[in-house]
Amino acid sequence: MQSHYGKSIKNTQGLENMSVIFNEIYPSFGNGTNDEVALMVTHDDGTMATDLFYHSHQQKEDKNIQTTIIHLKDEKKELYVDLHFKAYANENVIEQFTTIHNKEKKEISLSQYASSAIGFKATNYYLSHFYGSHSKEMMLSEERLTNGIKSIETKRGVRTTEYENPSFMLSLDGVAQENSGEVIAGALAWSGNFRLAFQVDDKARCQITAGINPFASNYYLASGEQFETPRMVLTYSNEGKNRASINLHNWAKKYNLRAGNELRPIVLNSWEGAYFKFDADKLKSMMDGAAEMGVEVFVLDDGWFGNKYPRNRANAGLGDWQVNQKKLPKGLEDLIDYTESKGMRFGIWVEPEMINPKSELAEKHPDWIIQRQNDRQKLLERNQLLLDLSNPKVQDFVFNVVDNLLKKHPKIAYVKWDANRHLQNFGSTYLSAKKQSHLFIEYTLGLEKVLERLTIKYPSTIFQACASGGGRVDFGSMKHMHEFWASDDTDPYERLFIQWGTNHIYPPIATAAHVTKSPNHQTKRETSLKFRFDVAMAGRLGIELSPDALDKKELEFAKKAITLYKDIRPIVQFGDLYRLLSPYDDGFAAINYVAKNKKSALLMVYSHTHHRRYERNFVKLQGLDPTLVYKVEEINMDSKKLHISFSNQLISGEVLMNRGIWINLRKPLQSAIFKITESNQN
Repeated sequence: MQSHYGKSIKNTQGLENMSVIFNEIYPSFGNGTNDEVALMVTHDDGTMATDLFYHSHQQKEDKNIQTTIIHLKDEKKELYVDLHFKAYANENVIEQFTTIHNKEKKEISLSQYASSAIGFKATNYYLSHFYGSHSKEMMLSEERLTNGIKSIETKRGVRTTEYENPSFMLSLDGVAQENSGEVIAGALAWSGNFRLAFQVDDKARCQITAGINPFASNYYLASGEQFETPRMVLTYSNEGKNRASINLHNWAKKYNLRAGNELRPIVLNSWEGAYFKFDADKLKSMMDGAAEMGVEVFVLDDGWFGNKYPRNRANAGLGDWQVNQKKLPKGLEDLIDYTESKGMRFGIWVEPEMINPKSELAEKHPDWIIQRQNDRQKLLERNQLLLDLSNPKVQDFVFNVVDNLLKKHPKIAYVKWDANRHLQNFGSTYLSAKKQSHLFIEYTLGLEKVLERLTIKYPSTIFQACASGGGRVDFGSMKHMHEFWASDDTDPYERLFIQWGTNHIYPPIATAAHVTKSPNHQTKRETSLKFRFDVAMAGRLGIELSPDALDKKELEFAKKAITLYKDIRPIVQFGDLYRLLSPYDDGFAAINYVAKNKKSALLMVYSHTHHRRYERNFVKLQGLDPTLVYKVEEINMDSKKLHISFSNQLISGEVLMNRGIWINLRKPLQSAIFKITESNQN
């Protein structure tokens, strides 16, 4: 039974006498409930009824983390279900997952197997969730839940967060506010198909059932086998959405992000600066410019591999991971040495899960490809197919692609891991006929096994999750990655919305944000170099253009901006993010970052429409120490004209938060950044 989920209660006397919110903490099918169920089992005798009762529990506490396991058992069958709860006290986050044990004599079938099912009682519920498509990921949608079931799900198998994200914020008793009201936020740590179901019943109760999407995924458990669900990550805030975001960011950086306590380097990625058309001289020229700007890692993107079927376009070469001898006759080592001679580290792009039909690998191992049976046509997407990661031999191949690359070139410091298609040709030559329905799940588990092996063997190599942009923005992949590519859309105006939505759940330190050329590659929109830098500085700053595309004045500005970011990135990457003005409202956007000790902060303000003389509002900061006095300084300027009426003046934290600063941004696509530091003067 669930009797409470909300603000921590230290004195629980009398709670046992209160009416419960839901009678079952993990509702199962066949016991009379009409609500969404977490578990549906077909036993060997055909019975579909499951009645789970408390069997025992265990609990342990280790500093910040309290672990609780509740053991449940079916009333009639030898079916055991363990509910795992891991509570992180300082971060106010709970992870929940479930283990299902088949101790019956024969095989059982699972047709639903959620990670969690939690409930709430309020007068009304407002749901914030995130949707999109390629180059328009993590758009924010807010709606009131009405009676019935609202489902957020994907059935695509791979690149599962490109259209919907397995995360949400639920506001109780009113529209969600940034800094007030009760909010529950959550995200499923899983890179495969997911389903989040929000059911409001006739008693005004809301139940959230979350886990792997059971679509086309009936799962068989032999006697003695068990099934473990992915983690559902949950947090609670009675201070609005922003506090829920900070909780998730703090938890992720400490417990669910590789090297979350280490500064992220500034990257130049070759893709938009060279695409497939490059040779060693072109790349070295880009390296020269990158080094002059102050970039720390040069990443060679797609197009460096394949000989019999050279990777000159997206239609050939995937699967053949040998260096293209025509493009790069001296190999990768020549490029790596040149990069290091310029004071930078070298990174590289791979897409090891995918294969082109026009490749040596496809000729040698056609059985490794996910494919529809009975000689049905293989459906191409981006001229490529998907390798079957349910197959251990394919897992070894995918692991060896990266392992061999890093063993042969141990100075490679960064790997961009891409994935550019969905799982559509449903069928596995490895799985048995009966277990074809395991494919969606076993693919994702196979990917996790590969990434785990690489994480252990190469703990210091930086990994980025990319999947046609934001197709793998989830806590599942983030466990093995240092960062993610939020979107292929690098237009800074569009990125205001993408990063706004993304950072509701996922931390800015992991959000790769790149400065690209103008007009933009995707939208053809023209923007100033300052505006492009000001938007990208809100995440892990990177560059994605050929430096020779910048004129002398722009190059000087870029050098100064990168030097500035190196100074302020500890605040961006390790500080707390506060959302001040939404880009969805009134043509302005504003955020501020505050260092953990509250002695320094950043304010970033963006205008994306025209504003008349009196249409600029005061921007009120959040998270500062009201007792401290701060110096406010405008930074990253492209002219001597200030966007505030003062410079380097001293203002109390109380004034900055309660009265605010008037920012003079009048034109579309203008921006301003301010550094706020504690002053020793009173």
